[in-house]
Amino acid sequence: MKKVREKEEIMKENVIKFIKNNWRWMLLFICLIGFLALAEEVFHQEIMNGDIVGYDIVSKLFKFNVSTPIAKFITNFGGAIFVISLTTILFFVIKDKKIVAMGENVEEQSDSETEELEIIDAEGNFIYPGFIDAHTHLGLWEDGMGVEGADGNEETDPITPHLNVIDGINPMDRTFKEAYEGGITAVCTTPGSANVMGGQAAAIKTYGRRIDKMVIKNPVASKVAFGENPKSCYGSNEDTPQTRMAIAALLRENLRKGEEYLYDLKCAEEDEDIDKPEYDIKLESLIPVLKKEIPLKAHAHRADDMFTAIRIAQEFDLKLTIDHCTEGHMIVEELLEEDYPLIVGPSLSERSKIELRNLTFETAGILSNAGKDICLMTDHPVIPLQYLPICAGLAVKYGMKQEKALESITINPAKVLGIEDRVGSIEVGK
Repeated sequence: MKKVREKEEIMKENVIKFIKNNWRWMLLFICLIGFLALAEEVFHQEIMNGDIVGYDIVSKLFKFNVSTPIAKFITNFGGAIFVISLTTILFFVIKDKKIVAMGENVEEQSDSETEELEIIDAEGNFIYPGFIDAHTHLGLWEDGMGVEGADGNEETDPITPHLNVIDGINPMDRTFKEAYEGGITAVCTTPGSANVMGGQAAAIKTYGRRIDKMVIKNPVASKVAFGENPKSCYGSNEDTPQTRMAIAALLRENLRKGEEYLYDLKCAEEDEDIDKPEYDIKLESLIPVLKKEIPLKAHAHRADDMFTAIRIAQEFDLKLTIDHCTEGHMIVEELLEEDYPLIVGPSLSERSKIELRNLTFETAGILSNAGKDICLMTDHPVIPLQYLPICAGLAVKYGMKQEKALESITINPAKVLGIEDRVGSIEVGK
């Protein structure tokens, strides 16, 4: 009996000790569960009188008024498809998974072909373009796995521009299903930020089993990283880079090598007496960057890192996107001057490192209200991808305009990724 009591006392002490050491994380977890439960309720509210009923704590993003809450749609593959603008009820016709016609009056399309199609009345409903996340690591860090499912960073060399994400993505990961069930139909999947040059990013659909059939465009960008991540990865091993100076120097060195490699290739093409340079897979992968076919996709949180990315892009006359842009609200005028695309986030996360100390949901609204067309990002798996609309809603809560928040997860990322001809809006041909 005495031993049993002693065991009970030890167990109580361990429980108390655990609570004392972890109460902050437990509280955060409970709050997050409560918030997500509320958000789930919001996004499944009934639609009344042409308005979506929701709670301001999540967003006003989807509270658009519609004068006549009736929509009709026609389809020949069994789906429930319809569309409205913010003020006008439309229908559209889908054939072979493409929109082939749109209008305000379904009778205008009544011919022998459309009469054979199913017409469904979707009174009081809304539809939006599939949501797009311009910066994720979807399929590269598999859900609930450690090293076995981690394929986003090749931490053996800080310069790996030749790696391509489609060789590491596992579409069988369950987060793909969670993404498309949450309305996110396309993403940019990019290598991680451990390396100065991390590899090639691709735009992919979230639905499918084989990555080759899910690709929208590959590559869409070449990943580069500034700041703490490459420093902490290699500096801790007494390898280069250990400083921001070394990061910039490595990037310049390899871009210059790429320029020389491209020049030698052109000379060999123009003069048969000149031999081609020996094939170099790393330098070969930089050719689309140097030809301005795709941008450098720059991981940069701090203002000074953003300026370094801009400086190098201008030195080599390159296209550039600034991803994360955590301190963007602190340098609005400078970013407006340069006019590079901005991909903001993840904001629904903790300030887990020094360069995130100025993290705020206000960044997106401040930049957008100043005139920048921005994109929002989850950085999945940092924030689960299905919560991208919640990030947009919170951006509205903190000052972003509703329509701009919607654009930040639809047409803006489509344009930045160069895939607006296929996704990002509801138009004939898409």
